[in-house]
Amino acid sequence: MTDAGTRRRLREVLSLDDFEPVAQRHLPRPVFAYVSGGTETDWSLHDNRAAFTDYGFLPRALVDVSRRSQATTLFGHAYAAPFGIAPMGMCALYAYRGDLVLARAAAKANVPMMMSGTSLIRLEEVAAQAPGTWFQAYLPGTAEQIVPLVERVARAGFDTLVVTVDCQIPGNRENNVRAGFTAPLRPAPRLVVDAVTHPRWLAGTFLRTLARHGMPHFENNFATRGAPILSRDVLRDYSDRGRLDWRHWRLVRDMWKGTLVIKGILDPRDAKRAHELGADGIVVSNHGGRQLDGAVAPLRVLPAIVDACRDIPVMIDGGIRRGTDVLKALALGARFAFVGRPFAFAAAIEGEAGVLHAIEILASEIDRDMGMLGVTHPRELDPSWLVRVRGGGA
Repeated sequence: MTDAGTRRRLREVLSLDDFEPVAQRHLPRPVFAYVSGGTETDWSLHDNRAAFTDYGFLPRALVDVSRRSQATTLFGHAYAAPFGIAPMGMCALYAYRGDLVLARAAAKANVPMMMSGTSLIRLEEVAAQAPGTWFQAYLPGTAEQIVPLVERVARAGFDTLVVTVDCQIPGNRENNVRAGFTAPLRPAPRLVVDAVTHPRWLAGTFLRTLARHGMPHFENNFATRGAPILSRDVLRDYSDRGRLDWRHWRLVRDMWKGTLVIKGILDPRDAKRAHELGADGIVVSNHGGRQLDGAVAPLRVLPAIVDACRDIPVMIDGGIRRGTDVLKALALGARFAFVGRPFAFAAAIEGEAGVLHAIEILASEIDRDMGMLGVTHPRELDPSWLVRVRGGGA
């Protein structure tokens, strides 16, 4: 049951953007920087949002929208809305039991959620508590490491595996360095000050986790347990992914009997090749602007990728904050849209209730926007509902 304080705080959150300043006050500076930041100049992070301003709507008049529905089927599952929760690493650092909170909320709302491979709760626990969750993997650097990881994900009962392919080299996240964030976190006076000056996070997330579950570890990058989240001298194993190529994708496709999605595609040529090599779906993404600074916003290349892959669902993430953003992406050919940071902030400040509130905000906006557009179902949308109003960038 949601307590009175939570209900009062959530009443003040009217849009997905409203979660961020609240989370900034709640989280220690290094943790907030990890979630909120991009890489280098943040050009790609800002272009993800700017791309949506390039399009305006052409509403239709006198359409009976009294029975409109946003229910959308994806990979044989009828979801309540055409959006889901994107994968986000280390959720349990900024929200108590964060991966479970996000997965349970998504299951209750009947929207998809991708659990990140860079997570601090064992994937088996999430699969047991929230069946239907997708698992997003960063492939280790060798076949000998890939095989046991994929076998582990299959044994846990996941039906949908998402392979992210835009992280062979770590991004240059200067904002993390400036804010004092490392993975694992290094005990230092600055980190202690940041923690004790944010007592609600310290007691409600970090110390509560230590008391009930012990020190969190990176649990799911490999088939075996990784480094602890807090350590003075232990290094996280960043497997060298520099040698990964399409042979490794074929290996996963041969092993994985369920739905296999490729994430991190921006070039239509890569999309076409992934389709030819067995991808069941594609997520057009620049990793939320967290990898290559200057990588184009996914919305800008979405139509070309949809055109190259007509037979499989094309999805998108990056910069989506409003119902109108979701509808613009759908009009340009996306089957589904995924949202990351706002759900992370919602989980951080109010747990499962916060995530459910965020889902309700976005679903309500989509419903209202559909009514004003004259749309009764997302499948009616196509480029004819949009006008290009500018051609800018970040």
